[in-house]
Amino acid sequence: MAASVGSAHARDQIRIVGSSTVFPFSSYVAEELGSTTDWPTPVIESTGSGGGMKIFCEGKELDTPDFTNASRRMKPSEFERCQENGVTDITEALIGYDGIAFAQSNKNDSAAFTREQIAMALLEQVPVDGELVDNPYKKWSDIDSSLPDREIRVYGPPTTSGTRDAFEELVLEAVTEEMEAYGNEGYANLRKDGAYVDAGENDNLIVQRLDKDTDAFGIFGYSFLDENSDKLIGSSIDGVDAEPEAISSGDYPVSRSLWFYIKNSHADDVPAMDDYVELFMSDKMISDLGYLKGIGLITLPQAELEEWQDRVGERTKLKKSDLE
Repeated sequence: MAASVGSAHARDQIRIVGSSTVFPFSSYVAEELGSTTDWPTPVIESTGSGGGMKIFCEGKELDTPDFTNASRRMKPSEFERCQENGVTDITEALIGYDGIAFAQSNKNDSAAFTREQIAMALLEQVPVDGELVDNPYKKWSDIDSSLPDREIRVYGPPTTSGTRDAFEELVLEAVTEEMEAYGNEGYANLRKDGAYVDAGENDNLIVQRLDKDTDAFGIFGYSFLDENSDKLIGSSIDGVDAEPEAISSGDYPVSRSLWFYIKNSHADDVPAMDDYVELFMSDKMISDLGYLKGIGLITLPQAELEEWQDRVGERTKLKKSDLE
């Protein structure tokens, strides 16, 4: 149970930034903390994983965030930036998994794609007769006659988003590094001609746009597909549907891990942090029977969950070698 808010410390209210994908889970924990303890409900900003890391690593002063959420692991370059700015005592917490859905309005028939078909639709340059050219494809059916005879238009996240990072790595780079035309190197430059639409950090806005623009597809975390199953349908990718078991096993080819990062130097001045971490990492929240599974979190296997509960409970200090 939280200490009395009347005790002497610098700040009562926790500040959190970061991933839009982790935002619903973090918000649930924050609301629970606010309703079951004396601490005020934490303030959470959905800035995207990259944006959150940038803000989190700005320094260790109390006007900087206490936590950042991420839909990918911290990059070594981000760790170095934190170190340079005095944020040297960080603990990372793995909370579960998520799949990246490729979804559309349920007013359409379901669709099946390969990662290569999605990449050929969205990359700025694609191979034609062995040479890279500006993407000529206007409709999905231009790529393969089995695909929808609809204009290619995909609403997706911006460059600051961990969802965008994971999509580029798991789809675009994974496909192109196997192609001789790209020099066997990953290529992830997206089209700028309107086929890919940067729809901002708020995944709910993408959901709303798909409900109105029924010809389009959208890229966002599985939890948003699960929450909006009355409006949207997901597409299979490489023959596998975006379902919890396939995501947690890694069979679904566009799945990733979900994290939050703790600025341990703030704990003495923001004592609510310890209660928030304990609650977030509890079986009550992130186990197979936890509340967060009910809103779309793909939970960790039991042994892995216990390992991370121990690591976070001990506030294990993150090292750069952990990230390489």
